[in-house]
Formats: sequence, C-alpha cells, structure tokens
Amino acid sequence: MFPLKDAEMGAFTFFASALPHDVCGSNGLPLTPNSIKILGRFQILKTITHPRLCQYVDISRGKHERLVVVAEHCERSLEDLLRERKPVRYPSYLAPEVIAQGIFKTTDHMPSKKPLPSGPKSDVWSLGIILFELCVGRKLFQSLDISERLKFLLTLDCVDDTLIVLAEEHGCLDIIKELPETVIDLLKKCLTFHPSKRPTPDELMKDKVFSEVSPLYTPFTKPASLFSSSLRCADLTLPEDISQLCKDINNDYLAERSIEEVYYLWCLAGGDLEKELVNKEIIRSKPPICTLPNFLFEDGESFGQGRDRSSLLDDTTVTLSLCQLRNRLKDVGGEAFYPLLEDDQSNLPHSNSNNELSAAATLPLIIREKDTEYQLNRIILFDRLLKAYPYKKNQIWKEARVDIPPLMRGLTWAALLGVEGAIHAKYDAIDKDTPIPTDRQIEVDIPRCHQYDELLSSPEGHAKFRRVLKAWVVSHPDLVYWQGLDSLCAPFLYLNFNNEALAYACMSAFIPKYLYNFFLKDNSHVIQEYLTVFSQMIAFHDPELSNHLNEIGFIPDLYAIPWFLTMFTHVFPLHKIFHLWDTLLLGNSSFPFCIGVAILQQLRDRLLANGFNECILLFSDLPEIDIERCVRESINLFCWTPKSATYRQHAQPPKPSSDSSGVRSSAPYFSAECPDPPKTDLSRESIPLNDLKSEVSPRISAEDLIDLCELTVTGHFKTPTKKTKSSKPKLLVVDIRNSEDFIRGHISGSINIPFSAAFTAEGELTQGPYTAVLQNFKGKVIVIVGHVAKHTAEFAAHLVKMKYPRICILDGGINKIKPTGLLTIPSPQI
Repeated sequence: MFPLKDAEMGAFTFFASALPHDVCGSNGLPLTPNSIKILGRFQILKTITHPRLCQYVDISRGKHERLVVVAEHCERSLEDLLRERKPVRYPSYLAPEVIAQGIFKTTDHMPSKKPLPSGPKSDVWSLGIILFELCVGRKLFQSLDISERLKFLLTLDCVDDTLIVLAEEHGCLDIIKELPETVIDLLKKCLTFHPSKRPTPDELMKDKVFSEVSPLYTPFTKPASLFSSSLRCADLTLPEDISQLCKDINNDYLAERSIEEVYYLWCLAGGDLEKELVNKEIIRSKPPICTLPNFLFEDGESFGQGRDRSSLLDDTTVTLSLCQLRNRLKDVGGEAFYPLLEDDQSNLPHSNSNNELSAAATLPLIIREKDTEYQLNRIILFDRLLKAYPYKKNQIWKEARVDIPPLMRGLTWAALLGVEGAIHAKYDAIDKDTPIPTDRQIEVDIPRCHQYDELLSSPEGHAKFRRVLKAWVVSHPDLVYWQGLDSLCAPFLYLNFNNEALAYACMSAFIPKYLYNFFLKDNSHVIQEYLTVFSQMIAFHDPELSNHLNEIGFIPDLYAIPWFLTMFTHVFPLHKIFHLWDTLLLGNSSFPFCIGVAILQQLRDRLLANGFNECILLFSDLPEIDIERCVRESINLFCWTPKSATYRQHAQPPKPSSDSSGVRSSAPYFSAECPDPPKTDLSRESIPLNDLKSEVSPRISAEDLIDLCELTVTGHFKTPTKKTKSSKPKLLVVDIRNSEDFIRGHISGSINIPFSAAFTAEGELTQGPYTAVLQNFKGKVIVIVGHVAKHTAEFAAHLVKMKYPRICILDGGINKIKPTGLLTIPSPQI
C-alpha cells in the first residue's frame, strides 16, 4: 500500500440484507449470512492500488449484519470543486444499461443467472456525467426526483446527440459550445447511449485530449512483489534534490508509513470504529423494549413494529482522527522510522526518550502485541528486512526469535520457509479446474475447517481453499490428499488471503520440512516411526508420565496422530497456531516432538490421576492449553534434547553441507543455522521399526556424544572446538560393560556399572561405588554405553522405571567410539 501522506482514513457503514432463519442450503447447513459473503468478496478490493485511487483498508462485521468499511479518505472532493454542500446523488451517474436491468437480488436457495451489464463501459458513462458537471459548473437533474431522473436517462435512447439534449435540458448549451472541440468530442464519446458503441477506458485513453496531459504524469507501474522473478530494484531512482525530500517529510514520519500500518497502529492505540460511528450518530441504538413487535406468530413472524431508521443506508463517511495515535507516538524519534539494518548492537528496538521498549521486550507476548510503540518499531524493522530478502534472511531469523509482529507474519513466515522465485507463475500454471478424484473429499472437509473464522467461512474463502488444496494435490502426484491437509492449509490461507500463490508456496515448503512423506498413499510406516520417536521423547523428558501412560495402555496412536498430521492446526484455534508456529518455524523437524511433550506436561496432573477411559475422554475434548507456556517449555525441551535423539529414517534427507571441511555445525540448538545434520560415519544408523519400538529410551549418535562431552578427536573425525560459553547440559556416560573391558579402554569421565550386577531381583539399583554419582546426575543427560544393544536398552528401561529423566543409549555402542581414538586407559596403580 502507498504511504498515508496528506490523506486521512474514513469509515462508513451499511447493512447486508438478512436471510430467513428457516432456510438451509443445498448441503443441509444454514445459509451463510450475506455479511460474511461481502466480507470475503471485499478482500480483493484491498489489492487495488494506484496513486490516483483511494485505497480500501479493512472491513469489519458487527451485530445484525452491519458492516463497517475503512478506506483512504480525502476531505476535498469533486463536489467541493462545484461549491455544493449537498451529498452526491449516485443514481444520476448510473449508465442507462445499469438502470434498465433493475434491482437484481440473489439467494442461496434459488439458482439464478447473473445478468449484470455493469462494467468498464458503464464507468465511462459515469465519467462523462462527472466531466459534464465540472465543465458547466452545476449538478445535473436537481429539479427532478430520483424516479424522474432515471426515466429521463432511459429516454435518451431516442435522441441523436445525448450531449446536446443534456445541455438544453439544463440551460447550459452556450457553455458547452464554448468548450474546446477536443473536450466536446470526449464528452460525446463518454455519453454514447449504447454500450456496444461506447469506447472502453483503454480506447478512451487514446483520445487526443489526453495526448496533451499524459506527458505531465509519470505512468504508474505496480511495484514488483516480494516473491517474484522480476527485479524489485530495477526502476529504483533517487530524487535529484535530497534536501527537498527531507523538507517534504516535515517531521511527520507517521505519514510516510503505509495506510495499512497506520490503521493497524490506530486500532492498537485504542481506535474503535463503532464508537466513532456512534459519536457521529451514524449508529443509533434503541432500548430493547422499544424494538419488541406488537404481534408475533408462533412460527416467529412478527408485525406491528416500524422499521428502524438506523438500519437505512447512510453514506456519510466519518473521518478517523489520528490525534490519539500521534499522541501515543510523540516520543518516538525519527531514527526509529529508519533503523540501520547493519547496526548489530541489539535486536531490541530503541526509543530516544526512554527505555520503555527494552522493558516491553521482556513482557509476555500477548502484551507486546498490544503495545503501540513496540509494534511500530517491530513493523518498521521487519518491513525493511523483508524488502531486503533474501539477503537479510539471517537477520530475519534473528529478529523472529524475539517475536514476529502480527501485521508482518505472512511475509515473515514465507521468508523463514525460504520461499523464493516466480511463485505466481508457478501457481498459475497448475490446473486447478479439471475434476480430480479428491474433489469430493475436499468439498466435505472445507465446511468443517476453522469455520468459526469469518474470512475462512465465507464462500470466497471456500473457493480459495479449494484452489490451493487442488493445486497442491495436482502438483504432488507422488502424494495423496489426507484429511487434515485442509487444516494445515488454513493458517497460510488466512495470512495470505489475497495471495493464493504465496499460501500455496508456503504450504509446499512447510510439508517437506515437517511432514516429509506423511501424505504418501501408504504412510503407516512413516506415522508409526514418528509416534515411536514421540513415545521415546516422553520417556526421555518425563519418565513418570511415560510409565503411567504405558501401564494404562494410553499410547500416542490414540491421540497424537491428528496433532502431528496437521501440526496441531486440528486441535488449536488459529490465534494459538500463529504463536505456536512463530516458534515452530525457527526449529528443525524434531521441534514438533517437544511441542507434543509440552502439551502433555500441561495435562500431567490430570493424566497421572486418571485411567485409560478418563484419558480418552480428556483428549476427546482437549482442555484449554496455555500456548505461551507451551512455546516456552517446548524451547526448553528442545534445548535439552540431543540432536540425534529424534532421528528418523523416514525424515527428509538433510541437504548437503556447504562446508567441505567435515566439521559439524556448532550452531546453537535453537537457531536459524540448526537444520537436520548431514549424515557422517558417526551418525545414527537406521534400525528396524520393531527394534525401535522395543526400546523405551532414544538412541543418540557417537557424533552427538562427542559434541556434548566436548571431546577432541584424532584422525579424520573432526568436531568443534570447546566454546567459551556453552549452553549445553552436562551429561554422564554410564559404561555397562564388565570391569575388565572398561579398564581396557573407556570414554573419559564415564563411570562403570556392569549390567550383570546392576539391578536387584526387585528391579532396584544395586548399591555400589558409583550409585551416588548416578543419583547426583539425576535430571541431567545420562548416556548408556555398552557393546550389546539389548543390554543397553534394558539398562535404560530400568532407569526410566526408576523415574530417571533424560536417559539415552549410544547408537552402535562402544564400537562406534573406538575408531575415533577417544577411549582412554586408566593409569596403573603403584
């Protein structure tokens, strides 16, 4: 959108016609209210941008089918040029063919065609009437009432020269004759009665009258979109006089922001559309008792109540005052509107007068999202970073770790998912019209997908759902449509409602990263492996809960499939999904496991206190989940989880590393540089699914063990040097081989608890010299090492039964470590 500049924002309201309550659509569901239909269709108007057109900004739905439209508003109009004080009478400007069609009303339950002749040529007639009024300096048809005006316009079919007849009717023929021939010719072309003979706007622009003025105006070229193959800076020009540009700004930095941003900040600063309309008496309310009918039938039909005058159309536009917003932002300095992207001093926004913003950054997310000054700084920063995408991708990741401003969420998600290229051309090339076998299932699923949201429940929303889902199915012939794909599409479609191509591109990038091969025709092996790893994550982080759920037989297969198949979009409303995915998109494909464990831990007390049947009932209607706490705990769980503990053989193969040195990435656990690690000789090996299911605790790779122990490797294996500040947890290595094998060589710092004598017949840990050490490390990562996989798995399972958290097994056992040269031999005792 264009900057606000000297314009203002205005609001006007109208009512959509109400539908009968006792009529259902062809699908048996209640009819969609007309206000929701309008709300969905209105969205496309927000995409129409031109320097000489007022910009539509927003539409909101109120009670009783009321709609309020917000748009760019200019106080000075063509009517002001005529020095008139009455409102414009719109019927006077209607083209004859529009009047002739009469009132056309459609309903859902009555199929009908749409005979709407209105179009660009009708606008040419309206333009002709406006130009006529400007030329003669008066309004037309002032002496006639509405019906007489319309009749007169229809009789113009019988005259030879519409312009002359209109001039004679209004006593201004002399004025018309004095006009230049080029202007008279233009008026005659515009006021041609028959649409077939009337020129189109394109044809009209070739008229001689425009050849004289067109050089005075720079042709408008719509800027290239963020995600396109065209060069966004190809036509970038700097003003010749920079000093003059600075004077033009005149320290009104807010006016340089887009109208969409200003309106968003206006709402945050306490702006209330309904209150503004009430104050201007556009919205009037009656006491409820005064609205009761005098006579009421038992079927609900009522009589005797006069029509409420407040429901009639009032085309008055109320100017929205920006005083409250400007006062709220009075302490924001000019440098906040032009942040330096290379300034790496802090990732928090600054104010030139106080440190309130730094303090705001520590507040809960829901409070930060309502803070006007904080959001202004974040919106400006993200706007500039996104305009520099993909060159500033790393900095976008860095700032997204703080938070993502809701207004910029759609584009930011696309950047985090790495969307690039000519996405519109690719989307347009996909056949979304030819019927396919999944059409029927898509039609069934869409009316059940997040239909509490007005935008997604509108007919326009359903049509967009259908196109995006079909585009994905058609463009992925190796995959199939599974129920839940519609829920997965919903967040992307909501955020990019006017950009289906971007919604499709985001969805296409999201699925391979987090749901690789989940949509195969036979996905049972992928799902089963995923759920098994999730079960191991529960045991790793919360052994007591894991023990209880396993004892009562409440396995993840019974509740977690919809969680992961839809990445929680099937169980949470959109506003929670936004906050959850803001963090999810910063993690790798293992982060959903941590979200699942965090959800279970919020329900921990209730789960531990109940049996199988009660748990089934609990998850049939999932209780309220604190999503901010869930996100916070998910990050903590993610940081405690060794990278290879969530290894899956059916996950997306890691991309080849650009680093040819063989050095493993030393990036923090939760960062942009934390992809799924590439496979090396020390990575985890795939094992059969049945073997994986038999192990309670997860395996970790030798690579992870070396990394976590911060050991130095000899030979061709290389690991990062020790960090000065390490955020990694301390860990304990428990070697369960017999003492003789342990003495021949072991990992430095490990303790020896032979498996053969580790536990009593009752399953208790045998008391020994290292029992206290093991107890002291309870709560830290404990890695079980041996040379028999079955023994290490059993030893780990015993510790889990004893409620030891963060137990894992070294994949490949001690033999995986031997080639690295890391095994040490204790010095002989003298």
